[in-house]
Amino acid sequence: MKIYDELVRRGYISQCTHEEELRELLDKERVTFYIGIDATADSLHAGHFLTLVVMKRMQEAGHRPILLLGGGTTLIGDPSGRDDMRRIMTREDIDYNAMKIKEQVSRFIEFGDDKAIMANNADWLIDLKYIDFLRDYGPHFSVNRMIRMESYQSRLEQGLTLFEFNYMPMQAYDFLHLYRTYGCRVQMGGSDQWSNIIGGIDLIKRVEGADCYGMTFNLITTSAGIKMGKTQKGALWLDPDKTSPYEFFQYWRNVEDESVETLLMRYTFLSVEEIEELLQEDRNINEAKEVLAYELTTLVHGEEEGKKALEASKALFSGAGDLENMPSVDLQEEWIGKQWLDVLQELSFIKSRGEGRRLIDQKGLTLNDQLVEDIFAVVDEKDFEKGYALLRRGKKVYLKIDTNN
Repeated sequence: MKIYDELVRRGYISQCTHEEELRELLDKERVTFYIGIDATADSLHAGHFLTLVVMKRMQEAGHRPILLLGGGTTLIGDPSGRDDMRRIMTREDIDYNAMKIKEQVSRFIEFGDDKAIMANNADWLIDLKYIDFLRDYGPHFSVNRMIRMESYQSRLEQGLTLFEFNYMPMQAYDFLHLYRTYGCRVQMGGSDQWSNIIGGIDLIKRVEGADCYGMTFNLITTSAGIKMGKTQKGALWLDPDKTSPYEFFQYWRNVEDESVETLLMRYTFLSVEEIEELLQEDRNINEAKEVLAYELTTLVHGEEEGKKALEASKALFSGAGDLENMPSVDLQEEWIGKQWLDVLQELSFIKSRGEGRRLIDQKGLTLNDQLVEDIFAVVDEKDFEKGYALLRRGKKVYLKIDTNN
């Protein structure tokens, strides 16, 4: 199947400019395209992973990706989808984040001669002369049109600053620079980037007279409209030091039933036929969730970590598998005699004692498969007779405390 049809079949595409022309271009030519990621953190998260999967699919179809790190645009901050101004970061923080992101992406995308390109817009944006930029490109941007765009609308009520107002022209200039330097003709991104992408296409048309294209991807949300990849601790990171492979696995193993087909289609490289087989009515949906979690953990963290997380999950959910593969924290001597709620809060297993009390009232906290019913229960050496204590919050979130004996 041709790549555009594959993206449509799997439900990736939210919006596209000149659909038939772009489909024909991707069918007939080797196309250079780009996706930009601002360096606001030192790790990518589950939301970014969707764009990496699309980049990988496009590369496997014979096209050339450019991963554009926003070392320059991060200094301003994208107002898209926000009702507040982003934190202003230092050059040193941004450069460090960009380095870490490059390491992560290199595990998914093949870089090198005539393959994928890694670029950083700090290389050309930092040295731009503001007066020259305004004179050369300012006439091509209509303020009236810009403030009607979705990316600015959410900021108007709070007060859109001139600082942020420059973001769209900067991103548009990125597209122009990549077109001139590498022949890049397509920009891709999340659906919240539509306005910025259109800005770049228009600038290239006005300055170079060339036709370029844009495509955005559907954001993946839960049935409640919440972005996938949000956990109690915050984002679901790709960095194992921020989100362990086991936690990463458990997140996908525990997604709601209604999201499984969408996630298998968009995040994994299983064929559509394999996915349809997994989702047949006579199959247990938990089997499909296990496959989803294993495939994604293996993609991000490698086969060995994927197998370890699978074994630990089987030990919890079915009594099979190896519980030793479940990550644990070491028992601290000073915890003995302290109230369990204080220890669990210290370990971020619960957010507060109040949350812990509500869990106990709702029969949602267990210790070694026994309900915790006393909000003042204390940590006791008897809790560790197996060499560890196993706590469960709700039906799906576990914590293992190991004595190391």
